[in-house]
Amino acid sequence: MLTLDKIYHAKYILKSVIRETDVIHAPKINPDSEIFLKTENLQITGSFKVRGAYYKMSQLSDEEKERGVIACSAGNHAQGVALAAAKNGIKSIICLPDGAPISKVEATKSYGAEVKLVEGVYDDAYAEALRLRDENGYTFIHPFDDDNVIAGQGTIGLEILEQIPDVEAVIVPIGGGGLISGVAYAIKSLDPSIKVYGVQASGAPSMFNSINDHKIERLASVSTIADGIAVQEPGENTFRYVSEYVDDIVTVSDDEISAAILALMEQQKLVTEGAGAVSVAAAMFNKVPIKGKKTVCLLSGGNIDVTILSRVIKRGLLMSGRSYSMMIELIDKPGQLMDVSRIIAQLGGNVTSIHHERANEGSAVNGCYLRIVLETRNYEHINEIKQALADAGFRVLNYNA
Repeated sequence: MLTLDKIYHAKYILKSVIRETDVIHAPKINPDSEIFLKTENLQITGSFKVRGAYYKMSQLSDEEKERGVIACSAGNHAQGVALAAAKNGIKSIICLPDGAPISKVEATKSYGAEVKLVEGVYDDAYAEALRLRDENGYTFIHPFDDDNVIAGQGTIGLEILEQIPDVEAVIVPIGGGGLISGVAYAIKSLDPSIKVYGVQASGAPSMFNSINDHKIERLASVSTIADGIAVQEPGENTFRYVSEYVDDIVTVSDDEISAAILALMEQQKLVTEGAGAVSVAAAMFNKVPIKGKKTVCLLSGGNIDVTILSRVIKRGLLMSGRSYSMMIELIDKPGQLMDVSRIIAQLGGNVTSIHHERANEGSAVNGCYLRIVLETRNYEHINEIKQALADAGFRVLNYNA
């Protein structure tokens, strides 16, 4: 059973193991709110998960430790379990979905764990881990639906209250719900007036749907760049804690997540994975009522696969109006391209790509199209350029992609 005493005990146990991560002021994330970032992306193993994994393992009996432990994970819990097991001299087997980022797979192996890749998503890895547990007698370390794991994650809530005593709202990512269960329980137990909001990816809204329908529901599938919170079904314990202690849950799109990752890199010099940035996405796009409030966004992890980082940045640039593609219909005569370039340059746009093509069937014989990719400041800048081109007699067609 989860208690405040258990969370304080976890804080004591973890004191010499984990890093008390900094809280950083981030004034540009949402100018209407006083935003702070709890940087669990800078935690050892790059994620908060080591807190719950280590505390859970510290409470195992000698017999359970002797049998070895098994876990399943989209990546971050795997690293937490692997590190905790290594520090305690325990054998660990980790089941990961075969689509987990290579960086997370290799990091898990580097901590000494035996990795088993399972075809499918997190829930398929979970089923395989339970099968191996039953077959070999391993001790299963659940990634979220376990009171000791939740207590370990709850130590973040205690740290936030110590670091920002007058905090008014806390925004927390949700996958299976272990993180927000611990954080919300700790915060609400000590100060019920503080609002706790949860955020899920719109492509994996398992807790969001379950809370709204007042029963645990399983998604048929999940699809999001936030692989760390791509969970099809919340846990029984976490569903209960979230129902009781969390004020509201919202969702954010992959484009919004990408914009948040980009903002954190540019403004704060912080690298987060998709799951770690959803709290900031919720604040940036006003998904929760934090206007005028001192707010902490919890950055749950920083283990983003560098192979998808460029794609995320591209989506973030598009989402925030920093990049725009347009198609302009022209008359095919000398000077047209020069006129377009002059207008864009005078307004401070930067052309990064250009493609000129003759008009096709159905168009004017002397017509042509100009496809241009621009670097821009924001959506207002884009509209300013489009209006100037239209005023000069050019027909601008939307073509953002």
